[in-house]
Formats: sequence, C-alpha cells, structure tokens
Amino acid sequence: MTTDVEPFRAIGLSRIAHELKGQGRSIIHMEFGQPSTGAPPTAIAVAHQVLDADGMGYWESAPLKARIARLYRDRHDLDVAPERLFLTCGASPALVLALSSRFRPGARIAMARPGYVAYRNTVRALHMTPVEIDCGPSERFQLTAAALEALEPPPDGVIIASPANPTGSIIPPDELAAIAEVCRRRNIGVVSDEIYHGLTYAGSTPSMLEFAPDATVINSFSKYWSMAGWRLGWVLVPDDRIETVRALIGNLFLTPPSLAQHAGLAAMDSDDVLQGHIATYRANRQLMLEALPALGLRSIAPPDGAFYIWADIGHLTDDSLAFCERLLRDTGVATAPGVDFDPVNGHRFMRFSFAVSTAEVREALERMRPWFAALA
Repeated sequence: MTTDVEPFRAIGLSRIAHELKGQGRSIIHMEFGQPSTGAPPTAIAVAHQVLDADGMGYWESAPLKARIARLYRDRHDLDVAPERLFLTCGASPALVLALSSRFRPGARIAMARPGYVAYRNTVRALHMTPVEIDCGPSERFQLTAAALEALEPPPDGVIIASPANPTGSIIPPDELAAIAEVCRRRNIGVVSDEIYHGLTYAGSTPSMLEFAPDATVINSFSKYWSMAGWRLGWVLVPDDRIETVRALIGNLFLTPPSLAQHAGLAAMDSDDVLQGHIATYRANRQLMLEALPALGLRSIAPPDGAFYIWADIGHLTDDSLAFCERLLRDTGVATAPGVDFDPVNGHRFMRFSFAVSTAEVREALERMRPWFAALA
C-alpha cells in the first residue's frame, strides 16, 4: 500500500534559485528556515579535533543526552531523565518516531493550517489522516483549546508548534494549559514540535511538557544552534514509549552522525554566540516589519518567534507559487509559496525567512521595492 505525499514546493523554487546562481545571478535565499550563521566556532573546533582523533561509528552520546536533559531543567524547571531522550538525524526522523511510536495507521492527527508542510505529509506517509484546523488572524494563526474541543469525534492526536512555521506565532502559556486540559480530558495524544524554542522576541515560550507531562516532544540543533547541515535532533518520549522508540530507532535510523553529536555538545555551551545570532534575527525582523507595509504587504501574522514573515498577497495574486517564481526570476530573491503550508488558503500567502544576514535583508528589500511598486 502506497500513499500520495505532496511535494515541498519551496524545494523546487530553491532548485531554480541554484540554477540561476549557476548562470551567474545573485540570489538571496529567503525560501528556507536555514540560518546563514553556521555552527558556533567552539563546535567547529571540537569537530576538527574529533576528525583527527576518533574513527567514529554508531554511537549515542550519553554526555549529550545528559546536557539536553539539563537544558529542560534550566529553561523550563523540568526534571527529564536522559533515558527518555533519543538522538536523531534532525527533527524530521524525530517526527516520524513521535508519530509512529504513539499512533497506529488510520489515526486522525489534528494540526493547524497554516502549518509546516511535513506535518501533513508525514502523517499521510505513515497512513494516518491529517485533520487540519483553519487558523486565521482571529486565532493569531494558532491552534486553540476551543478548536480542539469542537472536533467531533476527537482526534487521536494533535501536533502543536509554538513558535510556529510558517507564521512565527506563539501560543500563550494559558492557552497551552487549556489545550493540555482538553487533550487530557478527550484522550488526545500530544506531539509538540519545539524546534524554534530559544528564538523568541517577546519573552520565552514554555515547553508543552510543563502542562502535559506525557507529551512527546521533538527538537533539533538546526535552528537555535544554527546547525542545519549537521543533522542532529532529538525526541523526548513518555516512560511507557521508551522501548517502542528504542526498537523503531534501532531498525529505521540507528544513530545520528558521531561528529555532529560531539559538535552539538560543544554548541550547547555557546550561548554568547547564539545570543548574537538572535540579535541579528531581531534586527532583520524589525527591518522587514518596517519595510513590508511600503511594499503593500500590510497583513501579516505576528512573528513572535522563529524567523519568518507570513504575508497576505491576496490583493496581488491567487497563485502564490507562480508569484514566488516570478519574484525569484525577476529579482533574485527566493521565497516560499503559501500553498506549501496551507493547501486551502495558501494561494494568497507567501513566507519570507529572515534567517539570513542583515546585509542580505537590506539588499532583498532594495530589490523588491521597485518590483512590488510595479505591481501596485
């Protein structure tokens, strides 16, 4: 039995961007949530040392798991046993493990729309059914307890993302608590994607574990630690799922790269460098928020965290994919079409990633100003 999985259209646009770059065009990559800063210098230095001294092999770093457990204590005042943590090749296999260890084929999994394209497609690939909840401006583009309460029959599970992709919006603590209560009462299993934790611009954001101790949590070194290419993440599971995940990961994924685990451990103590990255994102965010209204993009989601702007372009197009491709070919600025994240309303939205350098944000805005002015 096979299942249809839709393409990630931003990847197709990125392919065009690289073709144009190969032809000598100057390209600014704002299509992916990929930090341009690179891993912290201490992590890179450790990696060089390991390459010279360690033959490496299949390995799960106990020191790294202990350090991640300490992160939950420092950030959220939570005591997490390292045995509940499993290291993965980024958040993507962590999502597969979270879903397949918690739910059976045929399960109905609720999620926000707009939402990360891989939620919907991974659920489908695992022969489960996505139940997308339309979340618009009145809900700050986020799931609510009321929306979960209204679903009949209740779904088997829900994917929470705060801060969210593509919007950057954050679920307030009281709403997270209310969502946890609805899930507890209606027996809805919780998977919390916390990959953008640490990347916030208006205070911190709590872990779902603070309200739902039996939640399954996924995270990654790709965003906050700026290590997307190192392919390192983790899944944190309840005690009663440990053996199930151990069996799945041993058969499906084995271990993440040993080199990445050594470097990741060093990265976790590089807060001075990482806070500098956040300062850059904050400056980029402000530049975008100031400039976009002049481009005619006045309706955007509140970018409380992550590094995205989700903008309504419905007054300019009803085909966001064609719109983003035209913008790319005309200006060299690569962006993501809204249809990736919302198959219903995404034809009138686009997503900018401001995880590039501040100089690139300024240059992108300079290129886009006359282009949008011509449309208006």
